Amino acid sequence: MKLETYTFDLELKNTFTITHGSRNHQPTLIVKLTEDGFSGYGEAVGTSYYGKSVERMRESVLRVEEILIDNLHRRPEEVWDVLQPLLEQDYFALCAIDIAMHDLHGKRKGLPLYKLWGYNLDHIPLTNYTIGLDSTEKMVEKMKAFPWPLYKIKLGTKEDVKIVRELRRHSDSVFRVDANGAWTAEEAVENSRQLKDLNVEFIEQPLHRNDWEGMKKVKQEAVLPVIADESCITEADVKKCAEYFDGVNIKLTKCGGLTPGRRMVQEANKLGLKVMVGCMTESTIGISAIAHLLPVLDYVDMDGAMLLKNDIAEGVKVHDQKTYFPERNGTGAMLLPKYESQKSLK
Repeated sequence: MKLETYTFDLELKNTFTITHGSRNHQPTLIVKLTEDGFSGYGEAVGTSYYGKSVERMRESVLRVEEILIDNLHRRPEEVWDVLQPLLEQDYFALCAIDIAMHDLHGKRKGLPLYKLWGYNLDHIPLTNYTIGLDSTEKMVEKMKAFPWPLYKIKLGTKEDVKIVRELRRHSDSVFRVDANGAWTAEEAVENSRQLKDLNVEFIEQPLHRNDWEGMKKVKQEAVLPVIADESCITEADVKKCAEYFDGVNIKLTKCGGLTPGRRMVQEANKLGLKVMVGCMTESTIGISAIAHLLPVLDYVDMDGAMLLKNDIAEGVKVHDQKTYFPERNGTGAMLLPKYESQKSLK
């Protein structure tokens, strides 16, 4: 039984800008767990917005290494319960471990995760493709460079409706907009009225994540559905969001992996919320984990690997407006051979 870690600085195709800042690279941590000839891969990205660096995440993983190895024979959900009290301050690291455990478990059982969970791939949503905030001219260029039927448009300025109106002149695709908490309640309500006429499907996180009073007004008066992102981090947030949003965007990295992510999907369904799972610009390792949830989702944002200049892994891929699952068990993801030798030193 063995634990290995890898850290990479993933280069993006284009500068990616949201209201929290811009970046050209995405740091990421890969966890590899090996037992009885099977290896499971997991991933979590670093982000300054949430105060998470890959170095600190890796330290968290190594801190629980002995306990983790002692429990590798158990089901992923059981391992998550063992590790959660020890990593309650670092759910990002817990996510990388949990995805690796699920991948390992699926391989031991000889099944891809979606089959292990009793799902089928008859009807799965297509991912949106994200257009980062930029000058309108460059946003148009990005759309033209990657024709796609469904775009998520990153916003957060005083000219957001004008931006969407200009983008609409160049595309008939469905738009989703994500303000990343930059609007006021009044702006969100007014913008929703204008954006509806521009074939926008929904608005993601219009207000600051803690502006619950403002969201009450938006939920009552907006004419487009509103989806929580930053306001919905962990399992406890789903129930609270039900009063203020029409749906939730679940991020595996933030909530601690597939184990709590699946429970959040189930809770959202019970509460009548629309369910989306989003990514944080992971490589194909993290994206492949998200893909196995597709049969139980209304929307998905799993374009992370599509935004990379060079991916480090193979697994579930999205191209030609379709999602392709490999003939492998677990998540179906694995590091490309040339990156296997780049393990982090302890």
